[in-house]
Amino acid sequence: MAKGDLHYGKGEAEVHVAGVSQRQLLTLEMDILGNNNKLAEHNREHFEANKQLVLNLVSSPGSGKTTLLTETLIQLKQQFPCAVIEGDQQTSNDADRIRATEVPAIQVNTGKGCHLDAQMVHDAYHQLAMNEPGFLFIENVGNLVCPASFDLGEACKVAILSVTEGEDKPLKYPNMFAAADLMLINKVDLLPYVDINIEDCIASARKVNPTIQVIKLSAKTGEGMDAWLNWLTEQLQQRM
Repeated sequence: MAKGDLHYGKGEAEVHVAGVSQRQLLTLEMDILGNNNKLAEHNREHFEANKQLVLNLVSSPGSGKTTLLTETLIQLKQQFPCAVIEGDQQTSNDADRIRATEVPAIQVNTGKGCHLDAQMVHDAYHQLAMNEPGFLFIENVGNLVCPASFDLGEACKVAILSVTEGEDKPLKYPNMFAAADLMLINKVDLLPYVDINIEDCIASARKVNPTIQVIKLSAKTGEGMDAWLNWLTEQLQQRM
């Protein structure tokens, strides 16, 4: 039987749309991202003026992102002002979980959209009316592709990877891990039950991003949470 792999990401635009040339795709991408990036810089000016650490949390669905975030907020909110912008295609389920911690949250539903953009974050931020120094967490739509390209004005992207996803995800979705400053390997309490080599996973991430930092943790058991919280407070102190 004949075999042949097909790769539609080798053109100038690194993407394929039937009937549209690579040059047209590049022009469209530059227009969309150019407008987004201008607003992202405007967002960043607000965040920096208010001395806020803004983190863009990205992952595939089911990584434990919201559970990790709620546990993080429970431990941080006694010391620092916190707020959350929640991104999903539909429902306010995750924002409701955040509000249950008594931390303010704005739900942003994107409809068919697969990521948050700078305009959405701008509108949600002004609705939050968060003006004091502290933490703003942006929980992006569960997707390891589209959010990599869109600057929201954040200080850092944090990629969350569950041990249930396998060690090759950074190689399969390189743009996301190349854009991230930190990779959180979550659900390490499940290591006895899954087939993953953590060191291979870290090596995969560093093939696409040699400077990426890595923290291994479990939101369920608390293992590694101190390292994550220390990283957060250190990053905030640099902005105070």
